[in-house]
Amino acid sequence: MNEPEWSHLQTLLILARTQRLSAAGRRLKIDHSTVSRHVAALEEAFNVRLFDRREEGFLLTVEGERLFRAAEQMENLMTEVHGDIIGKDLQLTGTVRIGVPDGLGVGFLASRLANYAAHQPGLAIELVAISRIFNLTKREADIAVTLTRPAKGRLVASKIMDYTLQLYASREYVESHPPIRRTTDLLTHSVVAFIEDLNPISQLHFLDEIHKDIQPCFTSSTIVCQAEAILAGAGVGVLPLFMAVKHPELVCVLPDQVQIKRTFWLCVHADLRRLTRIRVLCEFITNEMRSSSDIF
Repeated sequence: MNEPEWSHLQTLLILARTQRLSAAGRRLKIDHSTVSRHVAALEEAFNVRLFDRREEGFLLTVEGERLFRAAEQMENLMTEVHGDIIGKDLQLTGTVRIGVPDGLGVGFLASRLANYAAHQPGLAIELVAISRIFNLTKREADIAVTLTRPAKGRLVASKIMDYTLQLYASREYVESHPPIRRTTDLLTHSVVAFIEDLNPISQLHFLDEIHKDIQPCFTSSTIVCQAEAILAGAGVGVLPLFMAVKHPELVCVLPDQVQIKRTFWLCVHADLRRLTRIRVLCEFITNEMRSSSDIF
Protein backbone atom coordinates (compact mmCIF):
# COMPACT_ATOMS: atom_id res chain seq x y z
CA MET A 1 0.00 0.00 0.00
CA ASN A 2 1.29 3.46 -0.89
CA GLU A 3 1.48 5.90 2.00
CA PRO A 4 -1.41 8.41 1.72
CA GLU A 5 -0.44 12.05 1.39
CA TRP A 6 -1.73 14.51 3.98
CA SER A 7 -3.08 16.78 1.22
CA HIS A 8 -5.18 13.86 -0.03
CA LEU A 9 -6.56 13.26 3.46
CA GLN A 10 -7.42 16.96 3.71
CA THR A 11 -9.33 16.59 0.46
CA LEU A 12 -11.22 13.63 1.92
CA LEU A 13 -12.22 15.72 4.94
CA ILE A 14 -13.45 18.67 2.90
CA LEU A 15 -15.31 16.55 0.33
CA ALA A 16 -17.03 14.60 3.11
CA ARG A 17 -18.17 17.90 4.67
CA THR A 18 -19.27 19.66 1.50
CA GLN A 19 -20.42 16.54 -0.46
CA ARG A 20 -19.68 18.35 -3.74
CA LEU A 21 -16.52 18.27 -5.88
CA SER A 22 -16.85 21.91 -6.88
CA ALA A 23 -17.49 23.08 -3.32
CA ALA A 24 -14.54 21.07 -2.01
CA GLY A 25 -12.35 22.50 -4.74
CA ARG A 26 -13.27 26.05 -3.81
CA ARG A 27 -12.53 25.42 -0.13
CA LEU A 28 -9.17 23.85 -0.98
CA LYS A 29 -8.38 26.33 -3.80
CA ILE A 30 -7.90 23.52 -6.32
CA ASP A 31 -10.00 22.47 -9.31
CA HIS A 32 -12.61 19.73 -9.02
CA SER A 33 -10.58 17.32 -11.18
CA THR A 34 -7.76 17.51 -8.64
CA VAL A 35 -10.25 16.68 -5.89
CA SER A 36 -11.25 13.59 -7.86
CA ARG A 37 -7.61 12.57 -8.34
CA HIS A 38 -6.90 12.89 -4.62
CA VAL A 39 -9.86 10.68 -3.75
CA ALA A 40 -8.89 8.15 -6.43
CA ALA A 41 -5.34 8.04 -5.05
CA LEU A 42 -6.65 7.33 -1.56
CA GLU A 43 -9.00 4.63 -2.83
CA GLU A 44 -6.10 3.03 -4.68
CA ALA A 45 -3.83 3.27 -1.64
CA PHE A 46 -6.37 1.60 0.65
CA ASN A 47 -7.97 -0.58 -2.03
CA VAL A 48 -11.47 0.42 -0.91
CA ARG A 49 -14.24 2.68 -2.15
CA LEU A 50 -14.41 5.74 0.10
CA PHE A 51 -17.46 7.52 -1.34
CA ASP A 52 -20.78 6.58 -2.83
CA ARG A 53 -21.57 8.94 -5.69
CA ARG A 54 -25.28 9.67 -5.27
CA GLU A 55 -27.65 12.28 -6.61
CA GLU A 56 -27.48 14.23 -3.34
CA GLY A 57 -23.67 14.28 -3.44
CA PHE A 58 -20.62 12.34 -2.30
CA LEU A 59 -21.46 10.27 0.79
CA LEU A 60 -18.88 8.35 2.80
CA THR A 61 -18.94 4.56 2.73
CA VAL A 62 -18.33 2.57 5.92
CA GLU A 63 -14.62 2.40 5.05
CA GLY A 64 -14.68 6.09 4.19
CA GLU A 65 -16.14 6.90 7.60
CA ARG A 66 -13.28 5.04 9.29
CA LEU A 67 -10.68 6.92 7.30
CA PHE A 68 -12.54 10.19 7.86
CA ARG A 69 -12.38 9.73 11.64
CA ALA A 70 -8.67 8.95 11.50
CA ALA A 71 -7.97 11.94 9.24
CA GLU A 72 -10.01 14.17 11.53
CA GLN A 73 -7.89 13.12 14.49
CA MET A 74 -4.81 14.11 12.51
CA GLU A 75 -6.44 17.42 11.60
CA ASN A 76 -7.30 18.08 15.24
CA LEU A 77 -3.72 17.36 16.28
CA MET A 78 -2.37 19.74 13.62
CA THR A 79 -4.79 22.40 14.77
CA GLU A 80 -3.67 22.00 18.37
CA VAL A 81 0.00 22.17 17.41
CA HIS A 82 -0.73 25.24 15.28
CA GLY A 83 -2.35 26.92 18.26
CA ASP A 84 0.58 26.05 20.53
CA ILE A 85 3.12 27.49 18.10
CA ILE A 86 1.44 30.69 16.96
CA GLY A 87 -1.44 31.01 19.39
CA LYS A 88 -0.09 34.26 20.75
CA ASP A 89 0.27 35.82 17.33
CA LEU A 90 -2.30 38.63 17.16
CA GLN A 91 -2.36 38.79 13.36
CA LEU A 92 -5.65 37.44 12.09
CA THR A 93 -5.34 35.25 9.03
CA GLY A 94 -7.33 32.44 7.47
CA THR A 95 -10.99 31.65 6.95
CA VAL A 96 -13.60 31.38 9.70
CA ARG A 97 -17.08 30.04 8.98
CA ILE A 98 -19.73 31.25 11.42
CA GLY A 99 -23.14 29.58 11.60
CA VAL A 100 -26.00 31.59 13.09
CA PRO A 101 -29.82 31.69 12.98
CA ASP A 102 -30.96 33.72 9.98
CA GLY A 103 -32.63 36.45 12.03
CA LEU A 104 -29.51 37.12 14.06
CA GLY A 105 -27.30 36.96 10.97
CA VAL A 106 -29.36 39.30 8.82
CA GLY A 107 -30.76 41.49 11.57
CA PHE A 108 -27.63 42.06 13.62
CA LEU A 109 -24.33 40.31 12.85
CA ALA A 110 -23.90 40.64 9.07
CA SER A 111 -23.06 44.35 8.98
CA ARG A 112 -20.85 44.17 12.05
CA LEU A 113 -18.86 41.14 10.91
CA ALA A 114 -18.48 42.55 7.40
CA ASN A 115 -17.08 45.82 8.75
CA TYR A 116 -14.73 43.91 11.03
CA ALA A 117 -13.47 41.71 8.18
CA ALA A 118 -12.90 44.80 6.00
CA HIS A 119 -10.28 45.99 8.50
CA GLN A 120 -8.55 42.60 8.71
CA PRO A 121 -7.05 41.99 5.24
CA GLY A 122 -5.78 38.51 6.11
CA LEU A 123 -9.11 37.32 7.51
CA ALA A 124 -12.00 35.87 5.50
CA ILE A 125 -15.35 35.50 7.28
CA GLU A 126 -18.04 33.18 5.95
CA LEU A 127 -21.41 33.91 7.58
CA VAL A 128 -23.93 31.08 7.21
CA ALA A 129 -27.26 32.57 8.32
CA ILE A 130 -29.68 29.63 8.32
CA SER A 131 -32.12 28.30 10.90
CA ARG A 132 -30.55 24.89 11.29
CA ILE A 133 -28.37 22.87 13.65
CA PHE A 134 -24.71 23.11 12.68
CA ASN A 135 -22.49 20.07 13.19
CA LEU A 136 -19.23 21.52 14.49
CA THR A 137 -17.68 18.07 14.74
CA LYS A 138 -17.95 17.76 10.96
CA ARG A 139 -16.73 21.35 10.60
CA GLU A 140 -19.95 22.63 9.06
CA ALA A 141 -18.96 25.78 10.91
CA ASP A 142 -16.00 26.85 13.02
CA ILE A 143 -18.17 28.94 15.34
CA ALA A 144 -21.91 28.60 15.87
CA VAL A 145 -24.47 30.70 17.69
CA THR A 146 -27.19 28.31 18.84
CA LEU A 147 -30.39 28.37 20.88
CA THR A 148 -29.42 25.38 23.02
CA ARG A 149 -26.31 24.34 24.85
CA PRO A 150 -24.90 21.25 23.10
CA ALA A 151 -25.26 18.10 25.17
CA LYS A 152 -22.56 16.02 23.50
CA GLY A 153 -19.39 16.23 21.46
CA ARG A 154 -16.05 17.92 22.10
CA LEU A 155 -17.63 21.35 22.07
CA VAL A 156 -17.12 24.38 24.27
CA ALA A 157 -20.24 26.49 24.83
CA SER A 158 -20.72 29.78 26.63
CA LYS A 159 -23.92 31.71 27.21
CA ILE A 160 -24.01 34.99 25.35
CA MET A 161 -27.35 36.33 26.59
CA ASP A 162 -31.08 35.86 26.84
CA TYR A 163 -33.30 37.61 24.32
CA THR A 164 -36.97 38.47 23.97
CA LEU A 165 -39.52 37.77 21.24
CA GLN A 166 -43.01 39.29 21.04
CA LEU A 167 -45.99 39.50 18.73
CA TYR A 168 -45.91 42.22 16.07
CA ALA A 169 -48.10 43.46 13.26
CA SER A 170 -47.89 46.41 10.90
CA ARG A 171 -49.68 49.55 11.98
CA GLU A 172 -51.84 49.28 8.87
CA TYR A 173 -52.92 45.75 9.83
CA VAL A 174 -53.75 46.76 13.41
CA GLU A 175 -55.81 49.75 12.27
CA SER A 176 -57.78 47.78 9.67
CA HIS A 177 -58.62 44.68 11.71
CA PRO A 178 -60.56 43.95 14.91
CA PRO A 179 -58.65 44.68 18.11
CA ILE A 180 -56.54 41.97 19.71
CA ARG A 181 -57.06 42.07 23.48
CA ARG A 182 -56.27 38.47 24.42
CA THR A 183 -54.54 35.46 22.88
CA THR A 184 -57.87 33.85 21.92
CA ASP A 185 -58.49 36.80 19.57
CA LEU A 186 -55.61 35.53 17.46
CA LEU A 187 -57.78 32.59 16.37
CA THR A 188 -59.71 34.95 14.07
CA HIS A 189 -56.65 36.83 12.78
CA SER A 190 -54.08 36.09 10.09
CA VAL A 191 -50.96 34.70 11.74
CA VAL A 192 -47.45 34.36 10.30
CA ALA A 193 -45.16 31.58 11.56
CA PHE A 194 -42.50 28.95 10.82
CA ILE A 195 -43.13 25.86 8.70
CA GLU A 196 -42.84 23.40 11.56
CA ASP A 197 -41.72 20.30 9.67
CA LEU A 198 -38.94 22.26 7.91
CA ASN A 199 -37.64 23.82 11.09
CA PRO A 200 -35.34 21.48 13.05
CA ILE A 201 -34.91 23.93 15.93
CA SER A 202 -37.69 23.26 18.43
CA GLN A 203 -36.94 26.53 20.25
CA LEU A 204 -38.29 28.39 17.21
CA HIS A 205 -41.76 26.85 17.43
CA PHE A 206 -43.62 29.60 19.24
CA LEU A 207 -47.32 29.25 18.57
CA ASP A 208 -48.05 26.51 21.12
CA GLU A 209 -46.69 28.82 23.81
CA ILE A 210 -49.22 31.47 22.80
CA HIS A 211 -52.30 29.36 22.02
CA LYS A 212 -52.35 25.73 20.89
CA ASP A 213 -55.25 26.26 18.44
CA ILE A 214 -53.69 28.99 16.30
CA GLN A 215 -53.61 28.06 12.63
CA PRO A 216 -51.22 30.31 10.67
CA CYS A 217 -52.25 31.59 7.25
CA PHE A 218 -48.67 32.08 6.04
CA THR A 219 -45.59 30.09 7.01
CA SER A 220 -41.95 30.30 6.00
CA SER A 221 -38.72 28.47 6.73
CA THR A 222 -36.98 31.69 7.85
CA ILE A 223 -37.84 34.44 10.26
CA VAL A 224 -36.53 37.00 7.78
CA CYS A 225 -39.31 36.05 5.34
CA GLN A 226 -41.82 36.18 8.19
CA ALA A 227 -40.67 39.68 9.09
CA GLU A 228 -41.18 40.81 5.49
CA ALA A 229 -44.67 39.31 5.46
CA ILE A 230 -45.57 41.04 8.74
CA LEU A 231 -44.22 44.37 7.45
CA ALA A 232 -46.33 43.94 4.31
CA GLY A 233 -49.47 43.71 6.45
CA ALA A 234 -50.04 39.98 6.01
CA GLY A 235 -50.79 39.36 9.67
CA VAL A 236 -49.47 38.98 13.19
CA GLY A 237 -46.27 37.10 13.99
CA VAL A 238 -43.51 36.53 16.50
CA LEU A 239 -40.30 38.49 15.99
CA PRO A 240 -37.23 39.02 18.15
CA LEU A 241 -36.96 42.50 19.61
CA PHE A 242 -33.60 43.15 17.89
CA MET A 243 -35.31 42.80 14.50
CA ALA A 244 -38.54 44.62 15.37
CA VAL A 245 -36.86 47.75 16.76
CA LYS A 246 -35.54 48.57 13.30
CA HIS A 247 -39.09 49.07 12.00
CA PRO A 248 -41.11 51.83 13.68
CA GLU A 249 -44.08 50.89 11.48
CA LEU A 250 -44.48 47.71 13.56
CA VAL A 251 -46.82 47.59 16.55
CA CYS A 252 -46.25 45.23 19.46
CA VAL A 253 -49.39 43.14 20.02
CA LEU A 254 -50.34 41.88 23.51
CA PRO A 255 -47.06 43.16 25.00
CA ASP A 256 -48.07 42.26 28.56
CA GLN A 257 -49.37 38.79 27.69
CA VAL A 258 -46.84 37.47 25.18
CA GLN A 259 -43.15 37.66 26.06
CA ILE A 260 -41.12 34.69 24.85
CA LYS A 261 -37.60 34.18 26.16
CA ARG A 262 -34.80 32.32 24.44
CA THR A 263 -31.03 32.10 24.94
CA PHE A 264 -28.12 32.54 22.54
CA TRP A 265 -25.13 30.24 23.10
CA LEU A 266 -21.72 30.55 21.47
CA CYS A 267 -20.26 27.16 20.52
CA VAL A 268 -16.87 26.16 19.15
CA HIS A 269 -15.06 22.86 18.75
CA ALA A 270 -12.56 22.26 21.57
CA ASP A 271 -9.74 21.75 19.06
CA LEU A 272 -10.25 25.18 17.50
CA ARG A 273 -10.86 27.43 20.47
CA ARG A 274 -7.16 28.29 20.96
CA LEU A 275 -6.67 29.52 17.41
CA THR A 276 -6.27 33.29 17.47
CA ARG A 277 -8.81 33.98 14.72
CA ILE A 278 -11.40 31.77 16.43
CA ARG A 279 -10.82 33.21 19.88
CA VAL A 280 -10.88 36.82 18.67
CA LEU A 281 -14.07 36.37 16.65
CA CYS A 282 -15.79 34.61 19.56
CA GLU A 283 -14.94 37.60 21.73
CA PHE A 284 -16.06 40.02 19.03
CA ILE A 285 -19.47 38.37 18.58
CA THR A 286 -20.06 38.15 22.33
CA ASN A 287 -19.03 41.74 22.99
CA GLU A 288 -21.08 43.14 20.10
CA MET A 289 -24.22 41.39 21.28
CA ARG A 290 -23.80 42.17 24.96
CA SER A 291 -23.02 45.81 24.27
CA SER A 292 -26.38 46.05 22.47
CA SER A 293 -28.30 44.22 25.19
CA ASP A 294 -30.99 46.94 25.25
CA ILE A 295 -32.33 45.76 21.87
CA PHE A 296 -32.24 42.08 22.80
